[in-house]
Amino acid sequence: MVKSRFARIGDWVFALVCILVIMICLLPMLNLLAQSLSSSQAVINRKVTFWPILHNIQANTFHFGATLDSYKYVFLDPSFSRSMYWTAILTVICTLWSLLITILCAYPLTYSWLKGKGIINTLIIFTMYFSAGTIPNYILMKNLGLLNNPLVLILPNCLSVFNMIILRSFFYGVPDSLRESAEIDGANPFTVLVRIYLPLSAPVLATLALFYAVGRWNGFSDALLYINAAPQYVPIQLKLYQLMQNMTSIEVATVEMVSGAVPRASDAMKAAAVMFATLPILIVYPWLQRYFIAGVTIGAVKG
Repeated sequence: MVKSRFARIGDWVFALVCILVIMICLLPMLNLLAQSLSSSQAVINRKVTFWPILHNIQANTFHFGATLDSYKYVFLDPSFSRSMYWTAILTVICTLWSLLITILCAYPLTYSWLKGKGIINTLIIFTMYFSAGTIPNYILMKNLGLLNNPLVLILPNCLSVFNMIILRSFFYGVPDSLRESAEIDGANPFTVLVRIYLPLSAPVLATLALFYAVGRWNGFSDALLYINAAPQYVPIQLKLYQLMQNMTSIEVATVEMVSGAVPRASDAMKAAAVMFATLPILIVYPWLQRYFIAGVTIGAVKG
C-alpha cells in the first residue's frame, strides 16, 4: 500500500511527538544522573542541569566534569550494599513464588466443570475492591508472628488479582482442541499445564514477571510497617528512605547553626543512592522488552 504525502507527514509528526515525549520523560533521570556525578559544591550552588559540574576549590570556579565520590560513599556503606543484595534475592524469590501462585490460581479457573467456579471468581475479584486496611493487616501480621520476619515481604502480596486475570484470559485463548487431544493421549491436568499451556504462555509470563519484579523492587510500605527491628531484612527502597531522612536531619541541624541559604551538600549523595537503586531494574528491562511487548498486546484484534 502506497501512502499519500499527507499520511507520510502525519507519520513523521507522530514520530517526532513520541521522541519529544520520551525526551521529556528522561529529563528528570538525566538531571539526577548529572547531580550524582557532580561535586557537592556545584550542587549547592545549583550549577548542575543535565551535565556533571565540578568545583575548583582554589580558583572557586565551576567547569564540566564528573566525579565518582558520591558513588564511592554509597558503595562503601556496608548496610546499603547489604540491602541491595537482600533486595535482589528477595525480588527473585518473590517473582518466582508469585508466578507459581498466579499460575496455580488461573489455570483451574479455565475448566468449565470446576465446581464453585463462579463463587471462587467472585471472592477473588472482591479482594480487588475491598481490603481490611492498614491497622487490621498489621494486627494480623503480628498475630501470625510475621513482624520482622522476611516472610512478611513474600507471603502477603504473592498474588495480584489483576495479573491473575491477565493470565487467565490468556489461558482462555488457548484452543480447547490442544487440551482435549492431550487428554485423549492420557495426559492429566498437570501435564497439560506443563507441556501445553506454559510453553505457549512465555510472553505473558515474562510480562507478569516484570510486573512482579518491579513491584517488589520498588516495595516500600510493607517493609516500613513490618520491618522495624531487623536491619538485615531492610530492602533497598526503605534503606534509601532512611538515608534521605538521615541526610535531611543533618541539613536541618546545619540550618539551625548556620544562617543564610539552605545547604544542599547531601543532594549529590542522594542522587547517587537513587541511581544505585534504580539502575538494576533498568538493566533487566531491555532483556524482557520483547516479551513485554508481546504480552501487553495479547488482547489485540488481529487483522
